[in-house]
Amino acid sequence: MRVASFDIVFQEIPGEVTLALNLSNCPCHCPGCHSPHLAEDIGEPLTEELMDGLLARYGSMITCVAFMGGDAEPEEVIRWANYCKGERLKVKGERLKTAWYSGRMMMPKDEKAFDYVKLGPYIEHLGGLKSEKTNQRLYKRVGEEWVDITSSFWRKNL
Repeated sequence: MRVASFDIVFQEIPGEVTLALNLSNCPCHCPGCHSPHLAEDIGEPLTEELMDGLLARYGSMITCVAFMGGDAEPEEVIRWANYCKGERLKVKGERLKTAWYSGRMMMPKDEKAFDYVKLGPYIEHLGGLKSEKTNQRLYKRVGEEWVDITSSFWRKNL
């Protein structure tokens, strides 16, 4: 699994300061994708050294790590989500939240690895999460349940 880029973001996961890792080698090839370059096998391999460096650099600023893509290697995304949670506990004694933006239609096998999961391929005429017509859904774990929080992206009419 490779990291093509990363950034600190505030809109991908509502209420969280998120380290977003853009993973390459996406198998989805959604027409109209906003990041078509992520279909290529580009970037730096995701290693413990890279992840530890990112968590050391940004750990005090972030509340969540989001894996943007990774559909070609779901087991690896799950492994890295669990790794992030464990590393934060070792360093700060608190749990780091994790998220996965996936083009898949179903929850991952080890759904407990995540606090948030975005499901659904991008369909251009339906738009992304900010569109009320979108097929995509963002779910938040609340206890043992998954709650659809997609509407938190929609502008409210005043």
